[in-house]
Amino acid sequence: MTRLSQAFLPTLKDPPSDAEAVSHKLMVRAGLIRQLGAGLWTWLPAGWRVLRKVEAIVREEMEAIGCQEMLMPVLQPAEPWQKTGRYGIEEMFKLSDRKGSPLVLAMTHEESITTHVAQEIRSYRDLPLMLFHIQTKERDEPRPRAGVLRTREFTMKDAYSFDRDEEGLERSYELQSEAYGRILDRCGLRWHRVESDVGMMGGSGAHEYMAPCAAGEDAVALAPDFAANVEATELRDGDPGPNGGTVEVEPAIEVGNIFKLGTRYSEPLGATFLDETGVERPVVMGCYGIGPARIVAAAIEQGADERGIVWPASLAPWDVHLVSLAKGDGEEQQAADTLYDELREREIEVLYDDRNAGTGEKLTDAELLGCPLRIVVGRRGLAEGIVEATERRGGGELRLPVKDAAAQAVDALVALPALDADDG
Repeated sequence: MTRLSQAFLPTLKDPPSDAEAVSHKLMVRAGLIRQLGAGLWTWLPAGWRVLRKVEAIVREEMEAIGCQEMLMPVLQPAEPWQKTGRYGIEEMFKLSDRKGSPLVLAMTHEESITTHVAQEIRSYRDLPLMLFHIQTKERDEPRPRAGVLRTREFTMKDAYSFDRDEEGLERSYELQSEAYGRILDRCGLRWHRVESDVGMMGGSGAHEYMAPCAAGEDAVALAPDFAANVEATELRDGDPGPNGGTVEVEPAIEVGNIFKLGTRYSEPLGATFLDETGVERPVVMGCYGIGPARIVAAAIEQGADERGIVWPASLAPWDVHLVSLAKGDGEEQQAADTLYDELREREIEVLYDDRNAGTGEKLTDAELLGCPLRIVVGRRGLAEGIVEATERRGGGELRLPVKDAAAQAVDALVALPALDADDG
């Protein structure tokens, strides 16, 4: 039950003075997030609802390919990181316990998952295996900026595959790649899968998933049958494309990445198995990261208009923003209360603006928050036996008969146009 009169949803007329990215401005103004410190953001109730919807989609698609969820600690012993040679990463937070034992705050979990696999996997019969978790990460980001796009603490879904050989890795990599496409499509994003550099992760190959938008810090080079991170190619805007046509470069947000790790971590950490002939071999690995907060920000960047957020239906904090224009406890209030109960009985997620506030403030907040369908209960409409519904995307208007408004609202939500997602 979410009545706005009782909700912690602090909206603002003006964005933070240091905000440049559209998502940064709107997430603060709409009461989704608040800053605690440099690169440290708290997700308020409305924002947390959105983030959990992204995570639910991620979980469903991971489980659909046989990837099993677990949970590993953020605080980790330094030893595995020392063995892999990554302890010296400048952006990693390092500390010691009271006994002086060195520890790290993990930015990713290759070291910990490989340690577990090294202890448990013995035979080729134990492979292939895919595991994932959705966990907090820490990064000593030197220049936090753009709200939740570049932070010092963030949540990431990281998955890991373990196979007998490179052929098995190719199969796991393709399963994950296809799942990523479904995740981003379900989140309503336009996106490209692009070739990228392996960076500090190591391994033999990598791809990034990029959501084009003006706030993106990365740049994507696009041409017919070709897409790559500009950093991974020498092509520039206007150059001839590798397969014909002309290269176009556009800014984008990196929302996910996948890597073929090979034996980069299994060898130093002793993750081996006995093959069919009894020969000990290193496990062949892949890793697959996706950022739920970045997906939220990208969805806002791609969909927003001059009035506020325009959510994909799958991510909206609520399906319906119900606005009562009642002054006091008269007929309008009773009609709005009844409709609120009827929508909830149909399992529609409703934010009910029952505040004692002006019409302009209520309608402005509804457009700012960007739920897919707004329903207004007012005196003029009730006199005609209707309530007024407006689609946030596209602005389509509907007149719903009061007695059948809840059922017709459900039909209207089902009929909302889907976004055109670019599968890259």
